Amino acid sequence: MLNSVLADFYERDLRRLLEEIHLFKREEDLWKLYGSVKNPAGNLALHIIGGSNYLFGTVLAKTGYIRDRDAEFSGKHVARTQLVTELETLIPLITQTVRKLDMDAEYPIAFDDAKRPNHYVMVQLLAHLNYHLGQVNYLRRMLEPA
Repeated sequence: MLNSVLADFYERDLRRLLEEIHLFKREEDLWKLYGSVKNPAGNLALHIIGGSNYLFGTVLAKTGYIRDRDAEFSGKHVARTQLVTELETLIPLITQTVRKLDMDAEYPIAFDDAKRPNHYVMVQLLAHLNYHLGQVNYLRRMLEPA
């Protein structure tokens, strides 16, 4: 049951992130900063894409994705259409991986500096996704007031 609930939450929240990306009226605002948020929405999206492709894809689904974490934060002006395509691709990767995962098994690599069960990692990654989703929402509302 936890697998299904988590898969549904991941899909819901990735779709919310997609909606936020679409709601930016000006594509260039995806790459602007506001207030104390240290990364623009575009880089936060790249971070979610890169981290998820690695932590779900490479580590669990054995996709072979090679992560370039530095590029997640240094890349600029990636087209909105590319961000959207890559986020949409994550949905089946994550949901299918989570649905078949043994939640009590150990996550294959250290996470938070220790060996952890899959259920710990899945909940932590969902919380992290939502932290960044909130940042993207905040940036959009501050950069493009109604």
